[in-house]
Amino acid sequence: MKRPDTDRIAGVILAGGLSRRMGGVDKALAPLGGRPMIAHVLDRLAAQVDTLAINANGDKSRFERLATPVFADVVSGYAGPLAGIHAAMSWAGTSGGVSDVVTAAADTPFFPDDLVARLRQSRTRPDTIAIARSQSGLHPVFALWPVHLAGDLEAWLKRTDTLRVTDWLRENDVAECEFPLREDGTDPFFNVNTPDDLAEAETIRQRTAA
Repeated sequence: MKRPDTDRIAGVILAGGLSRRMGGVDKALAPLGGRPMIAHVLDRLAAQVDTLAINANGDKSRFERLATPVFADVVSGYAGPLAGIHAAMSWAGTSGGVSDVVTAAADTPFFPDDLVARLRQSRTRPDTIAIARSQSGLHPVFALWPVHLAGDLEAWLKRTDTLRVTDWLRENDVAECEFPLREDGTDPFFNVNTPDDLAEAETIRQRTAA
């Protein structure tokens, strides 16, 4: 398939997690510094991309205050992050002149402010998928995806039962991009899964703002 002639980058926040360990609370909307956690993620990614949206299922109105486009998974059923990644590629492919889309998780508010630039630099060729890695391991949700791979991913989702992003990555050319710890010693991809994590995130935020 012919690639787009331009290299505009889209950004999509994946907010489709089930929040099982947050007591049923939508963790994307959990308060952090007086704002929904996803608002911090949006601010951080908006500065790095040309166009931005949220991938989330269910009632879209819960994100109205964020004034950001929201779209649901294209693939039916809960297929995990891969469904969100596929939806992100599909949306970005209709955004006009977008060659790649960067995805980020709604529960990871401190990811690097040079995420997109470094992912782009790490690619060996235009068709390469660039994935973030840090001291804590690989972070497949934080990645740069060529939008023309949407069809390949959709076909793969329809013929497999696995939900692991890493399984599909093995079918493609992948580059890993290493990110160091933040200046305060925390992992830039620290994510919030529990109420205790949310409390720690608030501590990190206050320490960073000081």
